[in-house]
Amino acid sequence: MPFEIFQSEKSGKYYFRLKATNGQVILASEAYEKKAGAENGIQSVIKNAPNDDRFERKESKNGDPYFTLKAANGQAIGKSEMYSSKAAMEKGVQSVKNNAVAKTAIKDLSA
Repeated sequence: MPFEIFQSEKSGKYYFRLKATNGQVILASEAYEKKAGAENGIQSVIKNAPNDDRFERKESKNGDPYFTLKAANGQAIGKSEMYSSKAAMEKGVQSVKNNAVAKTAIKDLSA
């Protein structure tokens, strides 16, 4: 299941992550106060992932490439890990596109 919803034991906030077929996390969300917020975030990923211009390619202070996926209103939906190269980052973008729309199953780990 590519999407997972989970709740932080410390803060009680909800998060989601999108995993590739190999189990690697390719997109992680911000914190949500309620589980419904995380569920809406997943729907936003599914809606926005096919649109390449919703991916903002960035570089960390250390020079590592990463990306964020944004909604139509410019709000960040999720963030990638740090990558070793721009080419690897682009593979990550493609993986989000493929996994977000190919499978919409959600595994709820917060229950």
